[in-house]
Amino acid sequence: MKLVYYCSGHGYGHATRVSAFTCHLLRLTPQPTVYIVSSAPKHVFADSIALGALYRNANIDPVIVQPLAYRVDRVKSIEVLKDFLDKTPQKIEDEAQWLRVIGADCVLSDAAFLGCAAANAAGIPSALVTNFTFDSVYSYLSTLIVDETDTNDQLVNSLNAHLALHPPLPPDVPLLRNEVEPLVEHLWAGYRCADLLLRLPGAIPIPSFAEQPALPSPDWVDVQTRRFRPTIFDHLHEDTSQYTLLQQIPFPSNFSSKSIHRAVVSAPLLVRSPNPAIYTREGRQRLLDLIGVPRYLQDDPNTKILIVSFGGQIFHKPAPSRTHSRASSQPLTPDPTILAPSKQINIAPHDRPHPTTDPKDAKKALPTEPEHAAEVLAHALRNNSNTHAPRRAPSLRVRLQRKPSESLLMIPGAPAASVPSSPVTSTLPTFAGVVPPTPTIDEVAEPFAQSPDGKDGFEEERKEEYKDEVFGTLLPDASWVAVVCGVPKDWAAEDGEPLPENFFVAPKDVYMPDLTAVADVLLGKLGYGTVSECVDACTPFVYVPRPLFIEEHGLRMLLARDGVGIELSRTAYESGEWAGAVEKAYHLGKEKKQRKRDEGETGLRAKEGREMAEMLVGWVQKWQAQV
Repeated sequence: MKLVYYCSGHGYGHATRVSAFTCHLLRLTPQPTVYIVSSAPKHVFADSIALGALYRNANIDPVIVQPLAYRVDRVKSIEVLKDFLDKTPQKIEDEAQWLRVIGADCVLSDAAFLGCAAANAAGIPSALVTNFTFDSVYSYLSTLIVDETDTNDQLVNSLNAHLALHPPLPPDVPLLRNEVEPLVEHLWAGYRCADLLLRLPGAIPIPSFAEQPALPSPDWVDVQTRRFRPTIFDHLHEDTSQYTLLQQIPFPSNFSSKSIHRAVVSAPLLVRSPNPAIYTREGRQRLLDLIGVPRYLQDDPNTKILIVSFGGQIFHKPAPSRTHSRASSQPLTPDPTILAPSKQINIAPHDRPHPTTDPKDAKKALPTEPEHAAEVLAHALRNNSNTHAPRRAPSLRVRLQRKPSESLLMIPGAPAASVPSSPVTSTLPTFAGVVPPTPTIDEVAEPFAQSPDGKDGFEEERKEEYKDEVFGTLLPDASWVAVVCGVPKDWAAEDGEPLPENFFVAPKDVYMPDLTAVADVLLGKLGYGTVSECVDACTPFVYVPRPLFIEEHGLRMLLARDGVGIELSRTAYESGEWAGAVEKAYHLGKEKKQRKRDEGETGLRAKEGREMAEMLVGWVQKWQAQV
């Protein structure tokens, strides 16, 4: 049996669940042949390719244009769609010919309409495996809900340096329905060619299957509440066997007629499972060692872990605006060892070696651009008037942008906001990040006061003020550790300014299901990949909303039913006011999280995935028997 799996290149979730389901298919006996066709890079399908999946890179679907991780450019998205639709007839013909040449028995699609249309043109059945389709997403670009950013003059000023390199975002303006819907109809017609819908959890209506609710999708959402209307909730909770389905699209006349009726089947959660060892002390330790979290934090039973992840997007830091003011203050702040996130593991702070590579040479070897086009503005965390002294172990280091009135740090997913400095800092350089400026020797009128026990009184005061800013705004308290994902490998090795205390950088190739399992809370944007892994690992999720992605409504329902989800406003995220939402999510989910840690990896998802794969193969065999 030969199956061809078309995977949308838009987003982390499509690729992870396609790879997960392909693995289930390839573990069957006899093993089918599975081709994966996608514009997503080959490495994201590594799990299934290792089991024998064949990969072909192809541009098979248009993408929603996102200048930021949770912002949509409606105009550019429609332009991309128009361009793709101009090429669609030829693409369908080319794909149909390729399907016939390789002798494909069935097409699976998540959630590229092109795959379904090509399968029908080739005279073979197709199945959608998804929780949403892009006809609904593009249709929603005409919603009257406007994605507004809560900004002020200080915020605008704080972005000036970055906007010199990145053009400002255009205002969000709804598109006209009569402009959008004729284009959306082409996507809808492609999805109509599918013969089976395996509807994943977190679903929204799939208008190409059920008669109701129909497009346009803005009609599904109450503009005032920004939530699905009651009729939509009722539809999603209804047994799928009760749906009235749209008529099946026949094969072209040169093929035999379709004898198996269309169907909608509720599917289990498709998710990559964590390694069972991650629930053991040794497995957890190996992962945290890899990230560089010191053992004294790992071994503290009160330590809690926050993961900051925005769907695998790649980001880079802005260049510094002027010479580092600490250059002449080495007696106050000696240059710390620069550690890559996967190096210097299991070395006590006093045993860590000094760098042997000239920083200038090292810098030349580091990439200066992100690997993908996704770029975001800097993110304001909190502004402080005094720098902190390292705790028992130094944090990873990162170059930070300087501006005189704000504190910015590159954390994936949102534009920066500005929090004013205290009056003291108005005459001192302020660095991007929660790390405030250190006075140079010339700016310090008197030597540091020494306490009776010989401790540096100024340093002790700085520690306390720093903790008040980091622990209580970003993190609930000093028992928390934050691990940032989705940043370039050089993000923590450039130029020497520190991350906030207790912040670490995950290696680029970290296995996210393991990291999610270790986490006590995850902070990110709503997407199927992250939500499904949080639900599977019972990890509470603090999410920043994306109001123009209609898929979010289904994912919020999934979190409400099977997980813990706390919404964090964009303003609160950008200003670094995370602690309250993180603390709330932690307390709401900690009992369920502890039960999951106690039971470990049970194999439930593997069992459900295998049953789903067996069902799909059985369905294809019925089609083969009709030929």
